[in-house]
Amino acid sequence: MTQYIDKSWHGIRQTVFEVQGDPDEPVAAVKLPVAWGHHAAAALAAVFPERRAIDIAVAAEAWIAPIAQRAAETGISATMAADLHALLAARRGAPVASVWGGEARPGEAGAPGFVLNPNGFLDDTGGFDVAGFGAAVELAVCALTLAVPSAHRLAIGFTDLNLLLARLGLDYDSAAGRDAAVLLAALVSGRARVASARLLARGAAPGYAVPDWPALPAACGIAGLARAAEAALQAARNAGHCRHEILSGFGGAAAIEALLGAETVGFAPAASALDETGALRHWARARLAALGLTAEAALAAMLAGENVLAPPRVAAHRAMHDALSPYVDMMPARPEIAAPARRVAARETLPARRTGYTQKAAVGGHKLFVSTGEYANGRLGEIFIALHKEGSAFRGLMDAFAIAVSLGLQHGVPLEDYVEAFTFTRFGPAGAVEGDPAVLHATSMIDYVFRNLAVNYLGSHHVLPAAAESTDTVGDGGADRSPLLPLDLPAPAPRERRRAFKLVG
Repeated sequence: MTQYIDKSWHGIRQTVFEVQGDPDEPVAAVKLPVAWGHHAAAALAAVFPERRAIDIAVAAEAWIAPIAQRAAETGISATMAADLHALLAARRGAPVASVWGGEARPGEAGAPGFVLNPNGFLDDTGGFDVAGFGAAVELAVCALTLAVPSAHRLAIGFTDLNLLLARLGLDYDSAAGRDAAVLLAALVSGRARVASARLLARGAAPGYAVPDWPALPAACGIAGLARAAEAALQAARNAGHCRHEILSGFGGAAAIEALLGAETVGFAPAASALDETGALRHWARARLAALGLTAEAALAAMLAGENVLAPPRVAAHRAMHDALSPYVDMMPARPEIAAPARRVAARETLPARRTGYTQKAAVGGHKLFVSTGEYANGRLGEIFIALHKEGSAFRGLMDAFAIAVSLGLQHGVPLEDYVEAFTFTRFGPAGAVEGDPAVLHATSMIDYVFRNLAVNYLGSHHVLPAAAESTDTVGDGGADRSPLLPLDLPAPAPRERRRAFKLVG
């Protein structure tokens, strides 16, 4: 049986991308427009992690068809299917992943959502399709309501604001950039409430009142947007109560935003001008074009000390968050400005010729050598831990651990802090200690190392409690029982019931 493909996808050149979310997972074959690229294919594969073959048109039809059927039955729209397919094929908008999978449910924590990509409404000349964007908002409200009729909280949002502002020649960290974002959010909220008011059932509960929005900016860099946003809010006020308590919101749709081609999530600023391959991101190229700079001119400016592609600061993100909050029902957490980093002490290098000692010991029958390096005043500055017959992975981890501890000691971390943190850590090999009269029993090799260091550099003896010395690290047998070692399970003690062991991968 031939699967239905909406005509919105006709004439769009498509290809199959092979994507793999994890090296241990099988490859998924994802068919979508070739211009969308590998990132979009990976995003769609993330929406359907169990599928090995995905066709975007077929996958879209699976969630669109039930919505379109209900729209026709209720007389809301006879073109719902074509409108939703066209919106997606143009990368102008799509619902969140739960709607794609038919798992959308009402609820405060996971309101059904729809993401609009304003860059899909901006042409190459900088003209923005304000009417088309407003119509898409109303279409999204109708689609989500038909998908989840019992939901009274929806989240209609937009994505990749950073790229939109760059294409318009507006700085993200500017009053003009924030005004454009505010008017866009106001248009979403107003048109969404107008659509919701139309859907309010006759004879049902009175619904939800319109919020008290503050005054809008008078203008912005998008022609006609201020007038359309003001008209949308006024229409929402005139419509009165609406069906939904909440209608606008950001967050929780990273895969869908990537499917729509977004470089940054929601209204967040870009973190870098370069992508993972080292090439300029779209927003960086758009900013250079808006500034009238070639790549060569931009490089010259940067060499002269002017960073024309510096990503916005966290403070700019906070200012954008504050500007949008009055017009958006559900906002993510306000970005936090990190506290100034603690100044790290300068590294104190060890002398070329240094003193120290090497201690040979065995823990639970497993030999190791602990070597130290000291400063001229006798203070510990480095340690080495050499193992005798352990596996290469264990030896490598122990080497890396010793290097990390040594670097900490050389940057001023007190040995007391390490001793406090690592004594009595429990893992095999463990048990009786041979070759070091100062430490008779250890719960692990790490425990032994730091109890040895405590004796020799701090003059303190960290004594293992007697109750702990009489047991191994994993069982409840006597002290004569061998510790549990990798790939070396101990034999059960006579007349003793072994505990059940669970293998954890």
